[in-house]
Amino acid sequence: MPAERLTYQSRCERASEALRARGIAALLLSSSSDLAYLAGYRIHASERLTCLVVSADGGATLVVPELESPRAKAAAPDLTQRTWGETEDPYALVASLVTAKGDVAVADQMWSLFVLRLQAVLRGRGFQLASVITRGLRMRKDAYEREALRAVSAAADRAFPRLLEHEFAGRTEREIGAELAELLRDEGHDEVTFTIVGSGPNGASPHHEIGDRRIALGDTVVLDFGGTREWYCSDITRTVHVGANVDDEVRRVHDIVLRSQEAGYAAARTGATAASVDAASRRVIDDAGYGERFIHRTGHGIGLDGHEHPYLVRGNEERLEPGMAFSIEPGIYIPGRFGVRIEDIAILGDDGRAEPLNRADHALAIVR
Repeated sequence: MPAERLTYQSRCERASEALRARGIAALLLSSSSDLAYLAGYRIHASERLTCLVVSADGGATLVVPELESPRAKAAAPDLTQRTWGETEDPYALVASLVTAKGDVAVADQMWSLFVLRLQAVLRGRGFQLASVITRGLRMRKDAYEREALRAVSAAADRAFPRLLEHEFAGRTEREIGAELAELLRDEGHDEVTFTIVGSGPNGASPHHEIGDRRIALGDTVVLDFGGTREWYCSDITRTVHVGANVDDEVRRVHDIVLRSQEAGYAAARTGATAASVDAASRRVIDDAGYGERFIHRTGHGIGLDGHEHPYLVRGNEERLEPGMAFSIEPGIYIPGRFGVRIEDIAILGDDGRAEPLNRADHALAIVR
């Protein structure tokens, strides 16, 4: 279990305070990272409703299928449970636990199957997104979460130089991705969520789906990979080149992206807006003449989810605060030729500065 039970109790209490402040009756959280954050229980979504009901009055009850009850009890032994059997109505059970007046807030990723049935039994109540409550709680990582993110990021860092020892030329993206996944697990990841291996022209697609293209000498390869360790996520990107003969533009673009990332780090300070960090990174690439080739935001928050608040993007005037964790990942993508992206995870420290969690070499590595 990735935190002490007392932490979950205090998190539920903070959620209840936030509900009262907004006049919302309850949080209804199906299988999601919000449920894991508040209850210490994570389960894959299924057609059987599991729902944590956090009330404005301070109560927290897990409505759980009877067959899942032992597992839930082992994970969250102090959490009140209400079980339901295969022929019983879990939606009515949830509704019976919502006693205060006001709207309810449901998990952002709750299936429409559940939402529609809950709307039927909670007729007359408005429905809001749970993130109006949970985003403010989850964005500011506590001491345990910061250490968890450091540990999983360090594990990803250790995998990268080991991959560079492998031969790239003549092998498929899929083969390299499989080896990278194995290294991540060997270095301590519980799960590998993704391995992007964008070789040559495929590197110009930021979210390239790994395939059977055979990597050749002269290719630039974007490696974006991550997974989880004790529920917390890693996410790192490095760009490598196959063979010692590197095109001048590839070197120039890599240098621009690295300077762009450094500018993002310099701008990421307590009180700065998320948009200003994006602008600082983007300005370097704009000034170098590649602005139209930087086609995504500068960064995203990270924690129990790989992508969460805050988002470092134009228009987001949210101010950064200590404990916020986010990626800084500028990129330049030349269609039909190559791409370059460099990504680290950072935490805004109590000193007001961004602490890099990924320390793997940022240089353009030459591989065989």
